[in-house]
Amino acid sequence: MSFFERYSANKEYRLPDGALELTAIDMHTGGEPLRVVTSGYPQIEAKSLLEFRRVLKQDYDHFRTALMFEPRGHADMYGCLLLKPFHPEADCSVIFMHNEGYSTMCGHAVIGIMTLAVEMGWVEVINDHARLNIEAPCGLIKAQAEITNGKVKASFECVPSFVTVLDAKVFVTSIGKEIRYDLAYGGAFYAYVDAAQLELDVTSENYARIIELGREIKQAVVETSKHISHPLEGDLSFLYGTIFIDGPVSDGCQSRNVCVFADGEVDRSPTGSGVSGRMAIHYAKGELRVGEGMRIESVIGSSFYAEVTSTLQYGGHQAVIPKVSGDAYVCGTNRFIINPDDNLKHGFLLR
Repeated sequence: MSFFERYSANKEYRLPDGALELTAIDMHTGGEPLRVVTSGYPQIEAKSLLEFRRVLKQDYDHFRTALMFEPRGHADMYGCLLLKPFHPEADCSVIFMHNEGYSTMCGHAVIGIMTLAVEMGWVEVINDHARLNIEAPCGLIKAQAEITNGKVKASFECVPSFVTVLDAKVFVTSIGKEIRYDLAYGGAFYAYVDAAQLELDVTSENYARIIELGREIKQAVVETSKHISHPLEGDLSFLYGTIFIDGPVSDGCQSRNVCVFADGEVDRSPTGSGVSGRMAIHYAKGELRVGEGMRIESVIGSSFYAEVTSTLQYGGHQAVIPKVSGDAYVCGTNRFIINPDDNLKHGFLLR
């Protein structure tokens, strides 16, 4: 029998002895990857999502690195794990993961999960509308979808989003001067920087410099700011990334948003939690009112529409509830093998 006869007769890979198998559905939202793990993760007993997240980080982090790092992933891979709900109002809970660890909120992932839930039949569609309450580490996220001619348009209402400081200053060593930034929370904390201060065009051609400055500014803010504090949950009190704001390039957009998060990852989307924090900033500055919003594009030109839906007092802060909408697409399915004999089975990264 020839090679191609054998090849044609058998295309199913047999799992080696002792190997683990994980399956996933790969998506992207505005170009930002999302690997939705569908099977293979260990069972963990926990009383809350934050406890589950802590145990996962402590005892099972090699699953994250195996799926996010090379050779199965890359330095900018992003993923999520869906769980039974802990919150009484939630339909499911979710763990977000990336190259550095586990984030507290991810808007592009929520848009992806909502889209996938409709396309997979995981939620009921009534009169071309579907809803899904997702418990994230930051709180309850209310996701929705509208279906028109089979096309899913997903959106979500974020957790209360608020500003902790406006027009703060930090010294940036590589450019030799102080810059101004705003610090806001939209499910995660970000330092928001007007890119004009840096004489930086926020485009894909400046990708490497964006990463360098994003990392440097994040570290400088962490070392100097006393405002990275969530009023209700200590696990949420950390700076997730730096967001550079620039003028739009694409027609129909009012602004450009480029986020450097985790360990130097650049979000290909406009960043759902990042634009949620921006809604809080624009409201605090009097630039947006309830019911108003803006279309914000990413470094590759994809866009989210974000608006202020309502306001409330939250933990001593004037907060807003942002609504963010965008488009997500399935781009593949995967069957991953973790072979115990593979010295690189838990992954590695080169950047």
